[in-house]
Amino acid sequence: MFVRLNFPCIKKVPLDNNPNGLILGLPGTGKSFTAKREITNTFMVTDDDIIILDPEGEYYPLVKRLDGQVINLSQNSDDFINPLDIHKDYGDGDDPIALKSNFILSLCELVVGSKDGGLQPEEKSIIDRCVRKMYSVYFQDPKPENMPILEDLYNLLLEEANKGKEAANYIASALELYVTGSLNVFNNRTNVNLSNRLVCFNIRELQSHLKAIGMLIIQDAVWGRVSYNRELKKKTFFYVDEFHLLLKDEQTASYSVGIWKRFRKWGGVPTGITQNVKDLLSSREVENIFENTPFIIMLGQAAGDRAVLAKSLGISPEQLSFVTQSGAGEGLLFFGHTIIPFIDRFPTDTELYRLMTTRIEEIS
Repeated sequence: MFVRLNFPCIKKVPLDNNPNGLILGLPGTGKSFTAKREITNTFMVTDDDIIILDPEGEYYPLVKRLDGQVINLSQNSDDFINPLDIHKDYGDGDDPIALKSNFILSLCELVVGSKDGGLQPEEKSIIDRCVRKMYSVYFQDPKPENMPILEDLYNLLLEEANKGKEAANYIASALELYVTGSLNVFNNRTNVNLSNRLVCFNIRELQSHLKAIGMLIIQDAVWGRVSYNRELKKKTFFYVDEFHLLLKDEQTASYSVGIWKRFRKWGGVPTGITQNVKDLLSSREVENIFENTPFIIMLGQAAGDRAVLAKSLGISPEQLSFVTQSGAGEGLLFFGHTIIPFIDRFPTDTELYRLMTTRIEEIS
């Protein structure tokens, strides 16, 4: 028994349930096409916001056609987002500065590196002190031009260093490259429209050693949008392609698990998309992700991945045949304890198909 899909599908899940999703599939099995179908249908039939993290530059043609905002982040781009942006609703009733401080600690850990297992207690205390001082000044007069940037944090750390705090000097030295050095991509105020209901962060041209930082910053921007939309009783859909990349570094992995565990209560709907299932399964956090993901679309899988996924998700040998040497758009649909084989055939003679396809021979 299988379900044949001839129209765009959408996860219609009440917010009192868990709407988290994964789309898994080898290249050529229809993974990104499936994600674009869901994005398009969500855009057409709801008023909810949609944010896409696009590491390979696959989604911007569709986003542009839907009059969305494409944000190109790279050293050669004029698009900027400020990692220190904050608003009064950040955190949904919790102390917004405390939550922002937690994000900045994660950011500094990525910047400083893995020395002795990450930031030391004294270093964390100094960063938190600087963050609270920085935002207390901003909230006294919260105008856009007073929004702090990384350079403000850097200068406060230097002030602490001048008081004899060697730990502050160490952190400031690590931040210098990202403030006054050649990797100062994120030392600017936001100059793009983050309020558009469809936003795509294209980080394809972002240098490899900046991608982890960029992905962490984008996740924090999504937290900000989700907490803002919560007050409006609006859902925020968040699609993350190459999802395994977020689980490689401890800081981005921890942030991702936080999203997967907490988004539901805030009106967030995250979906991870990946072709590198081996990398996904090798993460220490993958169990937390699977335990908090009741909705999975599984397309064709490699033999080794099939065996591990079958064990993790309870797939029978008969069901497994639908992801074994399967064609594009064929696979298994999981919702809770229900598994449904499906075959999806989308009309190829449409503008929508041409916007969504990734086949080289079909891209104009």
